[in-house]
Amino acid sequence: MAERFDNFAEFYPYYLAEHSDRTCRRLHFIGSSFGLALLLAAVVTATWWLIPVAFVQGYAWAWVGHFFFEHNKPATFKYPWMSFKGDWVMWKDMLTGKIAF
Repeated sequence: MAERFDNFAEFYPYYLAEHSDRTCRRLHFIGSSFGLALLLAAVVTATWWLIPVAFVQGYAWAWVGHFFFEHNKPATFKYPWMSFKGDWVMWKDMLTGKIAF
């Protein structure tokens, strides 16, 4: 039975536990960074086809981390919106040194 989270504060510790492998976290960071860069490029250049490419890049790197290093299913499958937010909070925490890169 899936765990139930009432808010993001309850969810984030679970999310971090699902990303305990350092390589998985690094791949998340790389994918999110590429995705962000592609989204910015899409807006700046009005090249709108880059938007779906940005999402594919972001998720592809993360899923490689889960399937080959973390050996679990991405939380996105069970908690899509909280996982999306978790990706960006973890990205910020890694960028600021709160979580080991």
